Amino acid sequence: MGALLFESDDLERTEEFLSRAYAAMRIGSSTPAESHARISRHASESVSVDLVQMNFEMSYEVGPLGRIGLCSMHTGFIRDHAASAPADTYGPGDVFSLAPPDEPYRGRVDRARYHVTLIAPELLAQVASAASDREPDAVRLTGHRPRCEEAARRLQGIITHLRDHVLDAPDLHDQPLVLSTAAQYLAASVLSAFPHTAPTEETARDRRDAHPLTVRRAVAHIEAHADRELTVADIAAAAHVTTRALQYAFRRHLGTTPMRYLRRVRLAAAHEELLRAGPGRGVTVTTVAARWGFAHPGRFAREYRAAYGRRPSHTLRA
Repeated sequence: MGALLFESDDLERTEEFLSRAYAAMRIGSSTPAESHARISRHASESVSVDLVQMNFEMSYEVGPLGRIGLCSMHTGFIRDHAASAPADTYGPGDVFSLAPPDEPYRGRVDRARYHVTLIAPELLAQVASAASDREPDAVRLTGHRPRCEEAARRLQGIITHLRDHVLDAPDLHDQPLVLSTAAQYLAASVLSAFPHTAPTEETARDRRDAHPLTVRRAVAHIEAHADRELTVADIAAAAHVTTRALQYAFRRHLGTTPMRYLRRVRLAAAHEELLRAGPGRGVTVTTVAARWGFAHPGRFAREYRAAYGRRPSHTLRA
């Protein structure tokens, strides 16, 4: 978990910083004397979100990132951006994939402000509905733009929320469940927004494995390890099935998903902790919620009231 800030009017210094932060890079400008750049980064182990402000025109040639890279535009333009896809231009409101992790890319920034989000490829693989025998790096985005404008808007909002309310919140830096849950949610949202190579349909074997014993094994693992970082792949491995078989089993027998069930178990654990804490012991609803993976206090309060018919603060004061 960390944060950094870079600001400079020197093109050479900016190139050095960008090469360290992303990949080997060459940049240029027709107005090097007016090349003000500002980049602020907030990061966890598997995700980083940078807010980039380039107040000048800048060309770039970048080597392979080794990570899933997304750019979400706020102001200005990125022109003639090209990787494996033909060159394209992006403006305010656009979200796009910079390049496959193993391919270089190039283009021009035209006085733009945008977010750059870098995601570890293995995180994308963990949340994909892929068979257990697929290699993690086999999950790739197959399009450089989201499927529709609504998907782009939703993903842009998720990226902004992750940066401003999770990665930039000092009180959440030591809350691994919050960080891992937020990172998984981002990865799932990317897969929902972009076309990709991960299979999504259940196979005959998946349907055969989606029996009650699979659910019992998964539920036992979830309830025993709800205080730890868990992914769908972790739960599927504990149940000895593929992630698709696990998801199919939960839909068939419980009418929910493994991650929603995990969230329900964590909500119950937070409820028990609030009951035990009682008033006057220095415990707050926010700290309890964060400990169990709920980053947004308002959303936690709504879920809690829906489940228990009262506000979490009322439970704490009782």
